Amino acid sequence: MDTEAFREHIVTGNTFKGEYITVGGAMLNGQTITDAHIKIPLRTLNRHGLIAGATGTGKTKTLQILAENLSEKGVPVLLMDMKGDLSGIAKAGSNHPKIYERHQKIGLPYTPKDFPVELLTISEQNGVRLRATVSEFGPVLFSRIMDASNAQSGIIAILFKYCDDKSLPLLDLKDFKKVLQYATDEGKEEIQDLYGRISTASAGAILRKIVQLEQQGGDIFFGEKSFEVDDLLKLDETGRGKINIIRLTDIQDRPQLFSTFMLSLLAEIYSTFPERGDSERPELVIFIDEAHLIFKEASKALHSQIESIVKLIRSKGVGLYFVTQNPTDVPEGVLSQLGLKIQHALRAFTAKDRKAIKLTAENYPDSEYYDTKEVLTSLGTGEALVSALDEKGRPTPLAATMMRAPMSRMDILTNQELDDLYKKSVLAPKYNNSIDRESAYEMLTAKIKKAESEEVKEKAKEERATVKRSTRTSSKSSATEKAILKVLTSATVIRGVLGILGKMIK
Repeated sequence: MDTEAFREHIVTGNTFKGEYITVGGAMLNGQTITDAHIKIPLRTLNRHGLIAGATGTGKTKTLQILAENLSEKGVPVLLMDMKGDLSGIAKAGSNHPKIYERHQKIGLPYTPKDFPVELLTISEQNGVRLRATVSEFGPVLFSRIMDASNAQSGIIAILFKYCDDKSLPLLDLKDFKKVLQYATDEGKEEIQDLYGRISTASAGAILRKIVQLEQQGGDIFFGEKSFEVDDLLKLDETGRGKINIIRLTDIQDRPQLFSTFMLSLLAEIYSTFPERGDSERPELVIFIDEAHLIFKEASKALHSQIESIVKLIRSKGVGLYFVTQNPTDVPEGVLSQLGLKIQHALRAFTAKDRKAIKLTAENYPDSEYYDTKEVLTSLGTGEALVSALDEKGRPTPLAATMMRAPMSRMDILTNQELDDLYKKSVLAPKYNNSIDRESAYEMLTAKIKKAESEEVKEKAKEERATVKRSTRTSSKSSATEKAILKVLTSATVIRGVLGILGKMIK
Protein backbone atom coordinates (compact mmCIF):
# COMPACT_ATOMS: atom_id res chain seq x y z
CA MET A 1 0.00 0.00 0.00
CA ASP A 2 1.02 3.61 -0.56
CA THR A 3 2.48 4.78 2.77
CA GLU A 4 2.38 8.47 1.83
CA ALA A 5 -1.28 8.24 0.80
CA PHE A 6 -2.04 6.54 4.12
CA ARG A 7 -0.12 9.23 6.04
CA GLU A 8 -2.07 11.96 4.22
CA HIS A 9 -5.32 10.10 4.92
CA ILE A 10 -4.55 9.99 8.67
CA VAL A 11 -3.19 13.54 9.00
CA THR A 12 -6.15 15.07 7.12
CA GLY A 13 -8.66 13.08 9.20
CA ASN A 14 -6.95 14.14 12.45
CA THR A 15 -6.66 17.88 11.81
CA PHE A 16 -8.92 19.94 14.07
CA LYS A 17 -9.55 23.63 14.72
CA GLY A 18 -10.04 23.30 18.47
CA GLU A 19 -8.08 21.64 21.26
CA TYR A 20 -7.32 17.93 21.17
CA ILE A 21 -5.29 15.24 22.88
CA THR A 22 -2.81 12.96 21.08
CA VAL A 23 -2.98 9.25 21.96
CA GLY A 24 -0.40 7.72 19.59
CA GLY A 25 0.72 7.17 16.02
CA ALA A 26 -0.98 5.31 13.15
CA MET A 27 0.36 1.94 11.96
CA LEU A 28 0.22 0.28 8.54
CA ASN A 29 1.23 -3.33 7.92
CA GLY A 30 2.62 -3.53 11.45
CA GLN A 31 4.88 -0.48 11.03
CA THR A 32 4.41 2.83 12.86
CA ILE A 33 4.14 5.83 10.56
CA THR A 34 6.09 8.67 12.16
CA ASP A 35 4.17 11.94 12.65
CA ALA A 36 0.85 10.36 11.62
CA HIS A 37 -0.66 11.23 14.98
CA ILE A 38 -4.03 9.99 16.20
CA LYS A 39 -5.90 12.78 17.96
CA ILE A 40 -9.17 13.15 19.79
CA PRO A 41 -10.86 16.59 19.84
CA LEU A 42 -11.86 17.79 23.31
CA ARG A 43 -15.15 18.94 21.84
CA THR A 44 -16.38 15.36 21.31
CA LEU A 45 -15.04 13.76 24.48
CA ASN A 46 -18.47 14.09 26.10
CA ARG A 47 -19.80 11.63 23.47
CA HIS A 48 -18.69 8.70 25.64
CA GLY A 49 -16.42 5.82 24.69
CA LEU A 50 -15.17 2.27 25.10
CA ILE A 51 -11.74 0.84 25.87
CA ALA A 52 -11.74 -2.92 25.30
CA GLY A 53 -9.31 -5.78 24.83
CA ALA A 54 -8.07 -9.06 26.22
CA THR A 55 -6.18 -9.24 29.51
CA GLY A 56 -2.64 -7.86 29.25
CA THR A 57 -3.13 -5.92 26.01
CA GLY A 58 -2.77 -2.44 27.54
CA LYS A 59 -6.28 -1.23 28.46
CA THR A 60 -5.22 0.19 31.82
CA LYS A 61 -2.28 2.10 30.29
CA THR A 62 -4.63 3.54 27.67
CA LEU A 63 -6.95 4.71 30.43
CA GLN A 64 -3.92 6.26 32.16
CA ILE A 65 -2.84 8.04 28.94
CA LEU A 66 -6.30 9.56 28.42
CA ALA A 67 -6.58 10.67 32.08
CA GLU A 68 -3.14 12.34 32.01
CA ASN A 69 -3.75 14.22 28.79
CA LEU A 70 -7.19 15.38 29.88
CA SER A 71 -5.74 16.62 33.18
CA GLU A 72 -3.09 18.60 31.28
CA LYS A 73 -5.87 20.27 29.30
CA GLY A 74 -7.63 21.32 32.52
CA VAL A 75 -10.34 18.63 32.39
CA PRO A 76 -11.05 16.86 35.72
CA VAL A 77 -11.22 13.07 35.60
CA LEU A 78 -12.84 10.35 37.72
CA LEU A 79 -11.31 6.85 37.57
CA MET A 80 -12.72 3.60 38.96
CA ASP A 81 -9.66 1.67 40.13
CA MET A 82 -10.87 -1.93 40.41
CA LYS A 83 -7.46 -3.59 40.39
CA GLY A 84 -5.52 -1.02 42.41
CA ASP A 85 -3.01 -0.25 39.64
CA LEU A 86 -3.84 3.40 38.86
CA SER A 87 -2.42 5.14 41.92
CA GLY A 88 0.95 5.56 40.16
CA ILE A 89 -0.53 8.52 38.27
CA ALA A 90 0.41 10.61 41.32
CA LYS A 91 4.13 10.03 40.64
CA ALA A 92 6.26 10.83 37.59
CA GLY A 93 7.29 7.99 35.30
CA SER A 94 10.89 7.25 34.37
CA ASN A 95 12.82 7.31 31.12
CA HIS A 96 13.33 3.86 29.69
CA PRO A 97 14.94 2.78 26.41
CA LYS A 98 11.72 1.06 25.25
CA ILE A 99 9.64 4.16 25.98
CA TYR A 100 12.17 6.33 24.16
CA GLU A 101 12.09 3.97 21.16
CA ARG A 102 8.29 3.91 21.09
CA HIS A 103 8.02 7.71 21.13
CA GLN A 104 10.66 8.07 18.43
CA LYS A 105 8.58 5.86 16.16
CA ILE A 106 5.45 7.89 16.91
CA GLY A 107 7.24 11.22 16.58
CA LEU A 108 6.33 12.55 20.04
CA PRO A 109 8.64 13.79 22.82
CA TYR A 110 8.46 11.98 26.16
CA THR A 111 8.57 13.90 29.45
CA PRO A 112 7.92 12.09 32.77
CA LYS A 113 5.33 13.93 34.90
CA ASP A 114 3.25 13.43 38.01
CA PHE A 115 -0.39 14.53 38.19
CA PRO A 116 -2.71 15.92 40.86
CA VAL A 117 -4.55 12.97 42.42
CA GLU A 118 -7.33 12.70 45.01
CA LEU A 119 -7.99 9.24 46.49
CA LEU A 120 -11.67 8.40 47.10
CA THR A 121 -13.37 5.34 48.59
CA ILE A 122 -16.83 3.83 49.15
CA SER A 123 -15.52 1.18 51.54
CA GLU A 124 -13.20 1.15 54.55
CA GLN A 125 -10.00 1.85 52.59
CA ASN A 126 -8.13 5.11 53.14
CA GLY A 127 -9.51 7.89 51.00
CA VAL A 128 -12.20 10.54 50.86
CA ARG A 129 -15.45 8.84 51.87
CA LEU A 130 -18.20 8.87 49.25
CA ARG A 131 -21.66 8.60 50.78
CA ALA A 132 -25.27 9.24 49.79
CA THR A 133 -28.49 9.27 51.80
CA VAL A 134 -31.49 7.02 51.13
CA SER A 135 -33.61 10.15 50.57
CA GLU A 136 -31.30 11.30 47.78
CA PHE A 137 -31.95 8.07 45.92
CA GLY A 138 -35.70 8.55 45.97
CA PRO A 139 -38.25 5.70 45.79
CA VAL A 140 -37.78 4.87 42.09
CA LEU A 141 -33.98 4.51 42.15
CA PHE A 142 -34.04 2.81 45.56
CA SER A 143 -36.54 0.25 44.21
CA ARG A 144 -34.44 -0.41 41.13
CA ILE A 145 -31.19 -1.09 42.93
CA MET A 146 -33.01 -3.77 44.92
CA ASP A 147 -34.82 -5.15 41.86
CA ALA A 148 -38.13 -4.68 43.69
CA SER A 149 -41.35 -6.04 42.24
CA ASN A 150 -44.26 -3.70 41.43
CA ALA A 151 -45.91 -4.46 44.76
CA GLN A 152 -42.66 -3.90 46.66
CA SER A 153 -41.96 -0.67 44.73
CA GLY A 154 -45.41 0.57 45.73
CA ILE A 155 -44.64 -0.04 49.42
CA ILE A 156 -41.28 1.73 49.10
CA ALA A 157 -43.03 4.71 47.49
CA ILE A 158 -45.56 4.79 50.37
CA LEU A 159 -42.79 4.75 52.97
CA PHE A 160 -40.91 7.59 51.26
CA LYS A 161 -44.18 9.57 51.07
CA TYR A 162 -44.94 8.92 54.74
CA CYS A 163 -41.45 10.11 55.74
CA ASP A 164 -41.85 13.24 53.61
CA ASP A 165 -45.26 14.00 55.13
CA LYS A 166 -44.06 13.44 58.69
CA SER A 167 -40.63 15.14 58.20
CA LEU A 168 -38.71 11.96 59.00
CA PRO A 169 -35.24 12.12 57.36
CA LEU A 170 -34.25 8.87 55.60
CA LEU A 171 -30.47 8.96 55.83
CA ASP A 172 -29.22 5.39 56.10
CA LEU A 173 -30.50 1.82 55.79
CA LYS A 174 -31.16 1.71 59.53
CA ASP A 175 -33.70 4.51 59.05
CA PHE A 176 -35.49 2.73 56.22
CA LYS A 177 -35.63 -0.57 58.11
CA LYS A 178 -37.15 1.21 61.12
CA VAL A 179 -39.84 2.85 58.97
CA LEU A 180 -40.60 -0.52 57.34
CA GLN A 181 -40.89 -2.18 60.76
CA TYR A 182 -43.11 0.63 62.06
CA ALA A 183 -45.41 0.37 59.03
CA THR A 184 -46.13 -3.29 59.74
CA ASP A 185 -46.32 -3.03 63.53
CA GLU A 186 -46.98 -0.01 65.75
CA GLY A 187 -47.90 2.33 62.88
CA LYS A 188 -49.87 -0.18 60.84
CA GLU A 189 -53.27 1.43 61.42
CA GLU A 190 -51.97 4.97 60.94
CA ILE A 191 -50.32 4.20 57.60
CA GLN A 192 -53.25 2.08 56.43
CA ASP A 193 -55.67 4.95 57.11
CA LEU A 194 -53.46 7.40 55.19
CA TYR A 195 -52.11 5.36 52.27
CA GLY A 196 -53.66 1.90 52.22
CA ARG A 197 -52.75 -1.53 53.52
CA ILE A 198 -49.16 -2.77 53.39
CA SER A 199 -48.65 -6.48 52.76
CA THR A 200 -46.60 -8.13 55.51
CA ALA A 201 -45.18 -10.64 53.00
CA SER A 202 -43.99 -7.89 50.63
CA ALA A 203 -42.54 -5.92 53.53
CA GLY A 204 -40.61 -9.02 54.61
CA ALA A 205 -39.22 -9.46 51.08
CA ILE A 206 -38.05 -5.81 51.05
CA LEU A 207 -36.37 -6.29 54.42
CA ARG A 208 -34.44 -9.33 53.13
CA LYS A 209 -33.21 -7.31 50.14
CA ILE A 210 -32.04 -4.50 52.41
CA VAL A 211 -30.13 -7.01 54.55
CA GLN A 212 -28.49 -8.35 51.39
CA LEU A 213 -27.47 -4.81 50.41
CA GLU A 214 -26.09 -4.23 53.91
CA GLN A 215 -23.95 -7.37 53.62
CA GLN A 216 -22.38 -5.98 50.45
CA GLY A 217 -21.36 -2.78 52.26
CA GLY A 218 -24.46 -0.65 51.78
CA ASP A 219 -24.47 0.24 55.48
CA ILE A 220 -21.13 2.02 54.91
CA PHE A 221 -22.22 3.76 51.71
CA PHE A 222 -25.61 5.09 52.88
CA GLY A 223 -25.35 7.97 55.32
CA GLU A 224 -23.94 11.43 55.84
CA LYS A 225 -22.11 13.57 54.95
CA SER A 226 -23.29 13.20 51.35
CA PHE A 227 -20.60 13.73 48.74
CA GLU A 228 -21.07 16.87 46.66
CA VAL A 229 -20.30 16.04 43.03
CA ASP A 230 -19.04 19.58 42.37
CA ASP A 231 -15.96 18.54 44.37
CA LEU A 232 -14.99 16.31 41.42
CA LEU A 233 -14.37 19.43 39.32
CA LYS A 234 -11.31 20.75 41.16
CA LEU A 235 -8.18 22.08 39.44
CA ASP A 236 -4.71 22.29 40.94
CA GLU A 237 -2.75 25.52 41.33
CA THR A 238 -1.37 25.22 37.78
CA GLY A 239 -4.80 24.74 36.18
CA ARG A 240 -4.53 20.98 35.64
CA GLY A 241 -7.68 18.93 36.24
CA LYS A 242 -7.73 16.77 39.36
CA ILE A 243 -7.61 13.02 38.71
CA ASN A 244 -10.01 11.53 41.25
CA ILE A 245 -9.29 7.83 41.80
CA ILE A 246 -11.94 5.72 43.54
CA ARG A 247 -10.24 2.74 45.16
CA LEU A 248 -12.49 -0.28 44.58
CA THR A 249 -10.11 -3.21 45.02
CA ASP A 250 -12.16 -4.65 47.89
CA ILE A 251 -15.61 -4.62 46.24
CA GLN A 252 -15.07 -6.72 43.12
CA ASP A 253 -17.16 -9.47 44.71
CA ARG A 254 -19.93 -7.01 45.60
CA PRO A 255 -21.40 -5.97 42.23
CA GLN A 256 -24.67 -4.75 43.76
CA LEU A 257 -22.84 -2.15 45.83
CA PHE A 258 -20.81 -1.06 42.79
CA SER A 259 -23.95 -0.73 40.66
CA THR A 260 -25.70 1.16 43.46
CA PHE A 261 -22.82 3.59 43.80
CA MET A 262 -22.40 4.17 40.07
CA LEU A 263 -26.09 4.74 39.47
CA SER A 264 -26.40 7.16 42.38
CA LEU A 265 -23.29 9.06 41.26
CA LEU A 266 -24.47 9.42 37.68
CA ALA A 267 -27.99 10.39 38.78
CA GLU A 268 -26.58 13.03 41.17
CA ILE A 269 -24.28 14.44 38.47
CA TYR A 270 -27.17 14.61 36.01
CA SER A 271 -29.48 16.37 38.49
CA THR A 272 -26.78 18.76 39.77
CA PHE A 273 -24.72 19.85 36.76
CA PRO A 274 -26.17 22.62 34.56
CA GLU A 275 -26.93 22.09 30.89
CA ARG A 276 -23.85 22.68 28.73
CA GLY A 277 -24.91 21.68 25.23
CA ASP A 278 -22.02 21.22 22.79
CA SER A 279 -19.24 23.01 24.64
CA GLU A 280 -15.61 23.18 23.53
CA ARG A 281 -14.47 20.73 26.23
CA PRO A 282 -16.05 18.33 28.70
CA GLU A 283 -16.66 19.37 32.31
CA LEU A 284 -15.77 15.90 33.61
CA VAL A 285 -14.72 12.57 32.12
CA ILE A 286 -15.50 9.35 34.00
CA PHE A 287 -13.69 6.05 33.32
CA ILE A 288 -15.45 2.92 34.59
CA ASP A 289 -12.95 0.06 34.77
CA GLU A 290 -14.25 -3.54 34.80
CA ALA A 291 -17.50 -2.11 33.43
CA HIS A 292 -19.10 -5.55 33.15
CA LEU A 293 -19.56 -5.45 36.95
CA ILE A 294 -22.18 -2.73 36.55
CA PHE A 295 -24.25 -4.85 34.20
CA LYS A 296 -23.48 -8.36 35.47
CA GLU A 297 -25.98 -8.41 38.36
CA ALA A 298 -28.19 -5.56 37.18
CA SER A 299 -31.89 -6.08 36.51
CA LYS A 300 -33.60 -5.02 33.28
CA ALA A 301 -34.94 -1.96 35.08
CA LEU A 302 -31.43 -1.02 36.20
CA HIS A 303 -30.08 -1.53 32.67
CA SER A 304 -32.79 0.79 31.39
CA GLN A 305 -31.92 3.42 34.01
CA ILE A 306 -28.20 3.32 33.12
CA GLU A 307 -28.97 3.51 29.41
CA SER A 308 -31.19 6.56 29.97
CA ILE A 309 -28.50 8.35 31.98
CA VAL A 310 -25.84 7.58 29.34
CA LYS A 311 -28.05 9.18 26.71
CA LEU A 312 -28.86 12.26 28.76
CA ILE A 313 -25.71 13.04 30.72
CA ARG A 314 -23.79 14.14 27.60
CA SER A 315 -25.73 17.43 27.63
CA LYS A 316 -24.22 18.13 31.06
CA GLY A 317 -20.72 18.07 29.58
CA VAL A 318 -19.87 14.67 31.06
CA GLY A 319 -18.16 11.87 29.13
CA LEU A 320 -18.48 8.22 30.22
CA TYR A 321 -15.84 5.67 29.19
CA PHE A 322 -16.39 1.97 29.80
CA VAL A 323 -13.30 -0.23 30.18
CA THR A 324 -13.85 -3.97 29.75
CA GLN A 325 -12.43 -7.07 28.08
CA ASN A 326 -15.05 -7.50 25.39
CA PRO A 327 -17.46 -4.99 23.84
CA THR A 328 -20.22 -7.58 24.26
CA ASP A 329 -19.95 -7.00 28.04
CA VAL A 330 -21.72 -3.68 27.46
CA PRO A 331 -25.44 -3.74 26.56
CA GLU A 332 -26.27 -2.90 22.95
CA GLY A 333 -28.30 0.15 23.97
CA VAL A 334 -25.29 1.63 25.77
CA LEU A 335 -22.75 0.54 23.14
CA SER A 336 -24.66 2.42 20.44
CA GLN A 337 -24.15 5.69 22.35
CA LEU A 338 -20.33 5.49 22.40
CA GLY A 339 -18.45 7.84 20.06
CA LEU A 340 -14.82 6.88 20.84
CA LYS A 341 -13.75 3.25 20.56
CA ILE A 342 -10.26 2.06 21.45
CA GLN A 343 -10.02 -1.66 20.81
CA HIS A 344 -6.95 -3.56 21.94
CA ALA A 345 -6.25 -7.09 20.75
CA LEU A 346 -8.79 -9.89 21.07
CA ARG A 347 -7.83 -13.57 21.21
CA ALA A 348 -9.58 -16.20 19.07
CA PHE A 349 -9.23 -19.34 21.20
CA THR A 350 -12.77 -20.66 20.75
CA ALA A 351 -15.68 -20.47 18.31
CA LYS A 352 -17.35 -18.06 20.73
CA ASP A 353 -14.23 -15.84 20.62
CA ARG A 354 -14.28 -15.82 16.81
CA LYS A 355 -17.93 -14.86 16.81
CA ALA A 356 -17.21 -12.01 19.27
CA ILE A 357 -14.36 -10.76 17.04
CA LYS A 358 -16.67 -10.71 14.03
CA LEU A 359 -19.29 -8.73 15.96
CA THR A 360 -16.64 -6.33 17.28
CA ALA A 361 -15.27 -5.68 13.78
CA GLU A 362 -18.73 -4.64 12.64
CA ASN A 363 -18.72 -1.81 15.21
CA TYR A 364 -15.92 -0.01 13.33
CA PRO A 365 -16.07 2.03 10.11
CA ASP A 366 -14.84 0.37 6.92
CA SER A 367 -11.27 1.10 5.84
CA GLU A 368 -9.48 0.41 2.58
CA TYR A 369 -6.25 0.01 4.57
CA TYR A 370 -7.33 -2.68 7.06
CA ASP A 371 -9.06 -6.03 7.33
CA THR A 372 -10.52 -5.20 10.74
CA LYS A 373 -11.08 -8.82 11.85
CA GLU A 374 -7.48 -9.69 11.05
CA VAL A 375 -6.06 -6.58 12.75
CA LEU A 376 -8.03 -7.29 15.93
CA THR A 377 -6.15 -10.55 16.49
CA SER A 378 -2.70 -9.33 15.40
CA LEU A 379 -2.32 -6.19 17.54
CA GLY A 380 0.55 -6.24 20.04
CA THR A 381 0.59 -4.99 23.62
CA GLY A 382 0.11 -1.21 23.72
CA GLU A 383 -1.46 -1.18 20.24
CA ALA A 384 -5.14 -0.61 19.46
CA LEU A 385 -7.68 0.13 16.77
CA VAL A 386 -8.94 3.68 17.31
CA SER A 387 -12.11 5.25 15.94
CA ALA A 388 -13.11 8.68 17.26
CA LEU A 389 -15.45 11.50 16.26
CA ASP A 390 -14.28 14.72 14.64
CA GLU A 391 -15.54 18.16 15.66
CA LYS A 392 -18.65 17.74 13.51
CA GLY A 393 -19.47 14.36 15.03
CA ARG A 394 -18.25 12.30 12.05
CA PRO A 395 -16.04 9.20 12.51
CA THR A 396 -12.32 9.89 12.06
CA PRO A 397 -10.29 7.48 9.89
CA LEU A 398 -9.96 4.05 11.48
CA ALA A 399 -6.34 3.54 12.54
CA ALA A 400 -4.32 0.74 14.06
CA THR A 401 -2.43 2.81 16.61
CA MET A 402 0.77 2.49 18.59
CA MET A 403 -0.34 4.12 21.85
CA ARG A 404 1.99 6.63 23.48
CA ALA A 405 3.43 5.74 26.90
CA PRO A 406 1.98 7.18 30.12
CA MET A 407 3.95 10.12 31.50
CA SER A 408 3.31 9.01 35.09
CA ARG A 409 4.47 5.89 36.89
CA MET A 410 3.29 2.63 35.31
CA ASP A 411 3.12 0.92 38.68
CA ILE A 412 1.31 1.32 41.98
CA LEU A 413 2.26 3.54 44.90
CA THR A 414 3.81 2.02 48.00
CA ASN A 415 1.74 1.97 51.21
CA GLN A 416 3.79 4.86 52.55
CA GLU A 417 3.24 6.88 49.36
CA LEU A 418 -0.51 6.17 49.59
CA ASP A 419 -0.58 7.36 53.20
CA ASP A 420 1.34 10.52 52.30
CA LEU A 421 -1.04 11.24 49.43
CA TYR A 422 -4.07 10.67 51.66
CA LYS A 423 -2.72 13.05 54.31
CA LYS A 424 -2.42 15.82 51.70
CA SER A 425 -6.09 15.49 50.73
CA VAL A 426 -8.07 18.72 50.81
CA LEU A 427 -11.40 16.86 50.80
CA ALA A 428 -10.79 14.28 53.55
CA PRO A 429 -11.43 16.72 56.44
CA LYS A 430 -14.78 17.62 54.84
CA TYR A 431 -16.12 14.09 54.34
CA ASN A 432 -14.34 11.69 56.65
CA ASN A 433 -16.10 12.58 59.88
CA SER A 434 -19.29 10.52 59.90
CA ILE A 435 -22.49 12.24 61.06
CA ASP A 436 -25.33 10.45 62.82
CA ARG A 437 -27.91 13.18 63.40
CA GLU A 438 -31.49 12.59 64.47
CA SER A 439 -33.35 10.90 61.66
CA ALA A 440 -36.25 8.49 61.05
CA TYR A 441 -34.79 5.78 63.28
CA GLU A 442 -34.41 7.99 66.33
CA MET A 443 -37.70 9.85 65.74
CA LEU A 444 -39.79 6.70 65.32
CA THR A 445 -38.06 5.02 68.25
CA ALA A 446 -38.93 8.03 70.42
CA LYS A 447 -42.50 8.03 69.07
CA ILE A 448 -42.93 4.34 69.87
CA LYS A 449 -41.49 4.81 73.37
CA LYS A 450 -43.80 7.78 73.96
CA ALA A 451 -46.81 5.77 72.78
CA GLU A 452 -45.79 2.88 75.02
CA SER A 453 -45.32 5.26 77.95
CA GLU A 454 -48.74 6.81 77.39
CA GLU A 455 -50.26 3.36 77.12
CA VAL A 456 -48.67 2.38 80.45
CA LYS A 457 -49.95 5.59 82.04
CA GLU A 458 -53.46 4.97 80.69
CA LYS A 459 -53.48 1.42 82.05
CA ALA A 460 -52.26 2.66 85.44
CA LYS A 461 -55.01 5.29 85.45
CA GLU A 462 -57.65 2.68 84.66
CA GLU A 463 -56.32 0.40 87.39
CA ARG A 464 -56.43 3.25 89.95
CA ALA A 465 -60.02 4.05 88.95
CA THR A 466 -61.00 0.40 89.40
CA VAL A 467 -59.42 0.27 92.84
CA LYS A 468 -61.15 3.52 93.81
CA ARG A 469 -64.55 2.20 92.76
CA SER A 470 -63.97 -1.00 94.69
CA THR A 471 -62.95 0.97 97.77
CA ARG A 472 -66.00 3.22 97.52
CA THR A 473 -68.32 0.22 97.24
CA SER A 474 -66.60 -1.45 100.15
CA SER A 475 -66.95 1.69 102.26
CA LYS A 476 -70.70 1.93 101.54
CA SER A 477 -71.28 -1.68 102.58
CA SER A 478 -69.36 -1.15 105.80
CA ALA A 479 -71.43 1.93 106.75
CA THR A 480 -74.73 0.06 106.18
CA GLU A 481 -73.56 -2.82 108.28
CA LYS A 482 -72.60 -0.43 111.09
CA ALA A 483 -76.01 1.26 110.96
CA ILE A 484 -77.86 -2.03 111.14
CA LEU A 485 -75.65 -3.22 113.97
CA LYS A 486 -76.27 0.04 115.84
CA VAL A 487 -80.02 -0.38 115.52
CA LEU A 488 -79.94 -4.00 116.55
CA THR A 489 -77.86 -3.28 119.61
CA SER A 490 -79.81 -0.23 120.76
CA ALA A 491 -81.53 -0.37 124.24
CA THR A 492 -84.99 0.12 122.73
CA VAL A 493 -84.66 -2.85 120.41
CA ILE A 494 -83.21 -5.02 123.16
CA ARG A 495 -86.03 -4.11 125.59
CA GLY A 496 -88.63 -4.82 122.94
CA VAL A 497 -87.14 -8.20 122.13
CA LEU A 498 -86.92 -9.15 125.82
CA GLY A 499 -90.57 -8.08 126.35
CA ILE A 500 -91.75 -10.32 123.50
CA LEU A 501 -89.72 -13.23 124.85
CA GLY A 502 -91.21 -12.70 128.34
CA LYS A 503 -94.81 -12.88 127.07
CA MET A 504 -93.96 -16.01 125.04
CA ILE A 505 -92.61 -17.73 128.18
CA LYS A 506 -95.77 -16.92 130.19
